[in-house]
Parts: sequence; C-alpha cells; structure tokens
Amino acid sequence: MHDHDHHHDHDHDHDGHHHPRPASAEELRARALEALLVEKGIVTSDAIDAVIDRYVNDVGPQNGARVVARAWTDPAYRERLLADGTAAIGELGFAGDEGDTMVVVENTPAVHNVIVCTLCSCYPWPVLGLPPTWYKSAPYRARVVAEPRAVLGEFGVELPDEVEVRVWDSTAEVRYLVLPMRPAGTDGLDEEALAALVTRDSMIGTGLPLAPAAA
Repeated sequence: MHDHDHHHDHDHDHDGHHHPRPASAEELRARALEALLVEKGIVTSDAIDAVIDRYVNDVGPQNGARVVARAWTDPAYRERLLADGTAAIGELGFAGDEGDTMVVVENTPAVHNVIVCTLCSCYPWPVLGLPPTWYKSAPYRARVVAEPRAVLGEFGVELPDEVEVRVWDSTAEVRYLVLPMRPAGTDGLDEEALAALVTRDSMIGTGLPLAPAAA
C-alpha cells in the first residue's frame, strides 16, 4: 500500500518479506540476559516491564511528537513531511531500520486515519518507540480493519458519521505515521509546548492530541 490514495489495501505480498524479521543476535542476547537477571534475583520482571513501559509511552513517542509539532508550526516542513515522510523525519535526526520508508497521513475534519499491521506488528520504531501490546494483538489487527469505528470508540475516539475512517496497513517495507489535527486553543503555544500535547495513540490514530489544559 504505497499509494496515498489506495488506503484500504490489506493484502500483503506473501513472499515472506512482510513476516516478522528473525530476532537479531543482539535481541537474542538481550532476552538471555533478561532471563538470567530475573533468575538470579538481580531484577524483577516487573522492573523490566516498567522500563519497557517508559520507553513505549514516553521516550519513543517523544520523537514523533517533535515531528508533529514541527509540522503544526512550519507549513513548509508539513508539506515536505506529507510528500516524503522518510526524508522530512530524517531532517530531525530520526531514522533507523524500522523506519526506512515512512509515509505520513494527515487527519482533517473530513478524514481520520488509523494504522495497523494485519500480518504481524510492523511499526515505526524511530518515531514511536516500541509497539504497545494491543497493537500486536490479533483482535486489534483483525477488528480495526473490519469495524474501525467500533474499535476507535473503544479507545474513546468518537467520530461524526460524516468523517471518513481510513485504515492503513503497514508492511515491512512501508510504515505509517498519523499527523493528527492541531488542537483548538493552541495558537500561542511554541513547538515544545505543542509536542507535549501529542500522544502516542494520536500518531497511530487510536487517540487524539491532548487539549492544552490537559497537558
């Protein structure tokens, strides 16, 4: 699904390239080290989970939040971001193996975008960090395609009937990032303050940016 206008193509090529990549040597070593540390009582699984949760919800998405805030404040950057997401995101120093080809899709008053990977859990790590557990789950991967409005409602996103919901299916070759709409009442905020309003879920499409008073 490389064409912006072809937003509902959920058929991956079945040549093996879209399946989860084999664990690297570093990942295998990390898993073995984690198991050993837990076994020896040096750390607990809860402590490891807390570190991962911080990376998932705070450290990683901050990169994407900076991209969104820049697009909200710099029209020329926004145009570059929508035309070539990989290059524009790279301008801010965010790149990597899980973000080689980035496509940015923009929410508007008429269109709301949401991202999924129907076959596995392809996800833009350089801008969003680690994928949340629900993103990798079979129910989300299946249901968001079949009944996106219902799934969004469960995330607390209620959209008017006239708003079109577009579901974008990530692959091993192409990852997507949602550019959410800028919240009302933020005209006087600088880029840093705007970035604080951008949530991980708003860049997946299963959430909305925070209101200024809630940041």
